[in-house]
Amino acid sequence: MSKVIHKSLYLILLVFVGVFIVSSLLIRAQYNYALYGDNPILGTQQWSIFIPVIALLLILGIGLYRLCLKLNKYSPKVVIPGVLLCSIAIQIIIIFVFPRVPTDDSQTVLSLAMNMLYDQDYSSFETGGYLHMFPFNFSTVLYLKTLLYLFPDNYLVIKLFNILFATVTTLMIYLIYKQLNPKSTERDYGVLIFAATYLPSLFLNNLIYNDVIATAFLTSCLYFLIRFIREKSWQTFVIAAILLAIGNYFRSIGVIVLIAAILTILLNMRSIGLKKVIASIFVLAILINVPGWTQNAVLKSSGAVSEPVGENSAPVYMWLNMGINLERFGFWDNMESYNIYQRQANYNKAESTELYKQEIERKLSEASLSDLAQMYYKKIIWTWTEGTYQMDRYGLGNESSSGMGGGRGGGIAGSYSYTNAVTDLFKGDSVYRTGVLWIVYVMNFMMYCFIFIRLIGGIRGKRYDEVSLILVILGFIGFYILWEIKSRYIYPVYPLLVVLSYMGFKDAYNFMFHRKLGWERSSLRKG
Repeated sequence: MSKVIHKSLYLILLVFVGVFIVSSLLIRAQYNYALYGDNPILGTQQWSIFIPVIALLLILGIGLYRLCLKLNKYSPKVVIPGVLLCSIAIQIIIIFVFPRVPTDDSQTVLSLAMNMLYDQDYSSFETGGYLHMFPFNFSTVLYLKTLLYLFPDNYLVIKLFNILFATVTTLMIYLIYKQLNPKSTERDYGVLIFAATYLPSLFLNNLIYNDVIATAFLTSCLYFLIRFIREKSWQTFVIAAILLAIGNYFRSIGVIVLIAAILTILLNMRSIGLKKVIASIFVLAILINVPGWTQNAVLKSSGAVSEPVGENSAPVYMWLNMGINLERFGFWDNMESYNIYQRQANYNKAESTELYKQEIERKLSEASLSDLAQMYYKKIIWTWTEGTYQMDRYGLGNESSSGMGGGRGGGIAGSYSYTNAVTDLFKGDSVYRTGVLWIVYVMNFMMYCFIFIRLIGGIRGKRYDEVSLILVILGFIGFYILWEIKSRYIYPVYPLLVVLSYMGFKDAYNFMFHRKLGWERSSLRKG
């Protein structure tokens, strides 16, 4: 029965990845603020660029892989620190060359952190305040407040900590890969170098928000969860549970990882044991709530809030309502959903919940099945094939301040604290900016191609070691079918895509050069 469930999960992800690949052959998903403003764009695929970039990246990938194989003779104690230090150096250069300043929510949480630190101002929790509406962002405010207290008030300090967290994620990608391939005869430095030079992770350190931090904690949680499944060690499990709780505290999508972790444990019940399974699920369910409970208790006891945090916050139905939009297929709806909570319900959670339910019912009843099918298709395709995690705005930044696209206010593009020769080269929709976005976009497409190969190999060889990663990815796919979308929102799964795609690349490379694949050897043994 367990094998049937494993195979089914692999097949479901295989279908989605297949849809991503086939759709990308016809449709180009884009996010380019200089050209289109704050809008999700689906256009016709540009084959004259698409195919040459695929060929270029394939040639470079094969060449780099062969170079990585030559590193096998060197000790991990030398190569791993060396690669990570080089990655850190590249990231530091990027934050100096592209000195993007905080905008939107990142500017808001930073301002609130400064107000709380210097003025003891907690008024944002009052009716109409930012934290009254979105109390889940207090974790980021508290984190920034701590950094501002301990270190000089400088964007660079915060970005350097982003680099630290990104480097941890890179290391965890490598460790997860090694955990899933314990019988590998190679050092597999290629996956480490791929993770260390993955462009979105290098550039998104410019975003002063919770994405990079949460990704580091949730990826680390998965590493220790995989170790727990193999080792059955309580110490390893408790570390995984704590990391999950912290990751979820920074970004509530940790609940997706929680569900995936519970399902993974249940699927391995026979090897773990019933008592340990029940105990581990109980510990996960309790610990994930501890940071939130602690935060609320401290705020209430200090008098910083007059009512329980979240009692009248924006309800989840706001984002669900935003996720149903035929014109923008679930992307930011230009304040329409916000206005229901802010103006019609006057910041009342219960009242706005009923209004959102009515609005959702109206949208679903007025749209035809064809309209809804097209909307959800566009939503999935844009979210998962845009491929850059909106690096254009959140990483590279843009001097534009026109407020294009009707976003949350003017100047949302991500301007710079100063300009230089490189920012001038990347200004607007220059060939340099367009070239980088094309490379990252095509890289994402190729990653799906290699993941497809890996999934087929796993199914044919009846090898399902990556099921924990697959559960998380499927969880994200399912969640963002319903939720408001940004391609940046799926950034926490990039480490899992890197791991799976590298596995697929390695399988494809071995096949190209007439070596037997692991699943072929397995099939021969069974025969």
